[in-house]
Amino acid sequence: MSDEVSAADVEQPSSEQPAPRFRPLRVWPAVLCVALLWGLQLVPRLAEEMTMPVMMVGFMGPLASALLIVLWWLLLSRARLLERLVGLTGLIAVAAVTTVLSDKSIQTFGMMIYGLPWGFTGFALALIALGRWQSFGRTWLALLAALVGFGFWDLVRTDEIRGDFQTTRNWRWVPTAEDQFLQGLAEVPQSGEAPPATQTDAQPLAAAEWPGFRGPNRDGVVPGLVLTEDWKAQPPREIWRIQVGPGWSSFAVAGNRLFTQEQRGEDEVVVCYDAESGATVWVHQDSSRFWEAIGGAGPRATPTIADGMLFTLGANGLLNRLDPLTGQRIWQRDLTKDASRQPPTWGFSSSPLVTGGLVIVHVGGAEGQGVLAYDVESGRPRWAAPAGDHTYSSPHLAEVAGIPSVLLLDNHGLLLLDPADGTLQGQHAWKFEGYRVVQPLVLDGSSVLLGTAMGTGTRRVEVRADGERLQIETAWTSRYMNPYYNDYVAHEGYLYGFDNNIFACIDLATGARQWKGGRYGNGQVLLLPDQDQLLVLSEDGELVLLRATPQQHTELARHGVLEGRTWNHHVLVGNRLYVRNSEQAACFELALAAGDP
Repeated sequence: MSDEVSAADVEQPSSEQPAPRFRPLRVWPAVLCVALLWGLQLVPRLAEEMTMPVMMVGFMGPLASALLIVLWWLLLSRARLLERLVGLTGLIAVAAVTTVLSDKSIQTFGMMIYGLPWGFTGFALALIALGRWQSFGRTWLALLAALVGFGFWDLVRTDEIRGDFQTTRNWRWVPTAEDQFLQGLAEVPQSGEAPPATQTDAQPLAAAEWPGFRGPNRDGVVPGLVLTEDWKAQPPREIWRIQVGPGWSSFAVAGNRLFTQEQRGEDEVVVCYDAESGATVWVHQDSSRFWEAIGGAGPRATPTIADGMLFTLGANGLLNRLDPLTGQRIWQRDLTKDASRQPPTWGFSSSPLVTGGLVIVHVGGAEGQGVLAYDVESGRPRWAAPAGDHTYSSPHLAEVAGIPSVLLLDNHGLLLLDPADGTLQGQHAWKFEGYRVVQPLVLDGSSVLLGTAMGTGTRRVEVRADGERLQIETAWTSRYMNPYYNDYVAHEGYLYGFDNNIFACIDLATGARQWKGGRYGNGQVLLLPDQDQLLVLSEDGELVLLRATPQQHTELARHGVLEGRTWNHHVLVGNRLYVRNSEQAACFELALAAGDP
């Protein structure tokens, strides 16, 4: 046998090299995803006003971009399968843990709008920078960068979200305005124990100057008053200023008493303040706290004074009748039990309407429990009527087409109910599943304006009597007036109010725009019709005097009266202005024009 071995029998070295365990990452798609994410973040900041498309970009843009980063990592990055799975699992874990540890003001909108972009950007940028490093270490460092991005938002809280969704933040360990208020509550001026009821005290309560939300007719009109327009020579004079708890209630005013609602820790309170000094007269407390991420803590509705009685509705649905002289509770109903429902997203906001011995509120319950009426003396239910399941508008009493009606604007449209028994008198379908807040505005006794936000616009409907029913037809719908929670006023054929967050004027005959130009954020407005004046309280707490004219936007004067986000409706009784927000309340004396008593 030959000892020679053929070449074929000798194992030859392979020409193929083993595949590397790691490959450089394909990073250009990640660069595009990050650029898209931050480009979408700029859209709400650069937009002139907050419309529904802009808001959806602001909310959903970061989420969509983050999903694109995930798809890049899983499908296009060239990372090993194990590396991709570890990266994705770690990213989800980091996002979940940091969200759980974040302040409640950040956990919902904050983490979606801010934490998510920071965390996913950190993850993607680290991988872009380390894309050529062929080691599992690049994934661990990317997860560390994501932890830093997400984790920063565990250190802060959101103190304010404005109408345009811009935020004010602070470190979590810094006391909140509410904390500071509660710490200093003992120093708030007190007028002593609530005095016993006397005939002198009771007289103003029987004929309150400003009995509730937006005045006697819930229309924001203050007749018989003309303000001086030279605020440089005669600026508003501060009478008093106090700290208050959070809440978006306005004031009811009767004689020397102011009534409002606010949050004090775990208690929702109704407070009676002295109109001359701001001192506390009495406080009624209910163990209840409502909070949501945008509006924060506190009640939303405004107290109502009627026939010497005081009615209040808390954000969690506690309806009270109180003695306005002492704050003593006469009776209480829990709307969540009466209508078998939980508070709506932004809380119960219906300022009670009192008429014909009944107190009427929107509840939004199922099975005909949409609007409820209670006996003012006993608190017993008197009638119930079907309605939409949410609205932040209040029942509105007016005579329409010669028939007394309770008007309600809800997510289904407009309802007109018989005040005595809740019978449906008329209905106009105009569905909107966002949120409706502003009051229906009755014009000339036969037309009604319905305002809706987010590009849906304002609609004018004409109402005519047809036997016992009211027939309703659309006159026009204008997208030149889109009010959020900012009520408007009508004067001599024109409507003045907030189109998104810019003040504007439209023609009541056609809905056509006359002008738009007052940048006062999401504020509120009162009408002084005797001298064609508009008194605007801006979202920044500035008081602005405008001319109510359709020709152009004419600003006459302005003066700062509050600090911080101001959504509450202001009140004008005589020449006394009462203003508040979620931190402060103040009283100002406004100079009257020469010759005005």
